[in-house]
Amino acid sequence: MPVQEADVIQLPTARTDAPPRPTRKLASVTELRPPRPPQSLTEFVRGRLTGDYEVDEFGFDPQLTDTVLMPPLRMVYEKWFRVEVTGEKNLPLDGGALIVANHSGTLPWDAVMTAVAVHDNHPRGKHLRMLGADLVFKVPVLGTLARRTGQTLACGADAQRLLKAGELVGVWPEGFKGIGKPFSERYRLQRFGRGGFVATAAKAGVPIIPCSIVGAEEIHPKIADIKPLAKLLGLPYFPVTPFFPLLGPLGAIPLPTKWRIDFGAPVRTDLASPDAADDHAFVLEVAAEVRETIQRTLDSMVAERESIFHG
Repeated sequence: MPVQEADVIQLPTARTDAPPRPTRKLASVTELRPPRPPQSLTEFVRGRLTGDYEVDEFGFDPQLTDTVLMPPLRMVYEKWFRVEVTGEKNLPLDGGALIVANHSGTLPWDAVMTAVAVHDNHPRGKHLRMLGADLVFKVPVLGTLARRTGQTLACGADAQRLLKAGELVGVWPEGFKGIGKPFSERYRLQRFGRGGFVATAAKAGVPIIPCSIVGAEEIHPKIADIKPLAKLLGLPYFPVTPFFPLLGPLGAIPLPTKWRIDFGAPVRTDLASPDAADDHAFVLEVAAEVRETIQRTLDSMVAERESIFHG
């Protein structure tokens, strides 16, 4: 998969009869420090107008994320899904880590809620830099918004740069096979591919944090797939749920299930030898270990809960 270049601002030649236009600051991922959120929306807007804000080389805008997007997402996180987090102490205080999670729910609410969980439970408020499928960045508006919130294309080179810079990076190895699986297969992990995430972590010298998410499987119970329509629209699937497309846009509202997100003990790929990333047997073994850890944790968490909606 080719590396997608980060957005670069090209400044137009200034007209002598026009006032200078505000410009935004560009910083490398290692230089960017998330600014303190503005005290008011007025200050945020003023910063937008004057260009007094930073965007890193991947397009991440921490000020926009913290001030505009996090508050409504946090309301969904706290009031709608009532997310309970365990194992947050396994998130490294310093340095990077690759967070590997199960994927489900028809729509990727699980990725967004995991990002909120990481940010709000990390002592330093680190953001989760999520690796997304190329489809995400092809959708108008959504692609730009994804980059502004810290997401980047799921390619090894970009992931390694972020990890080596000390970022927490999120990946969902099941991909569309996981998020689009039928309701009858809920909480059964799909294939983790060829274990590329293990090689990425080993090359960057960071640990892998297995992440298990319970609650997302039931938000949009997928009971069928209209494949011809999916093919026509260029989508991996076109889901049919008890409420969608029957109720139109209202059917896209997720059910208010009770969620739990667990961050497991680190798998120490950072302690492997430098050439371990090229050892196919090593990569497959660690990938299987991470997958089995997540599946075992999911089974335990599902068995413990008494209700889908109350936990």
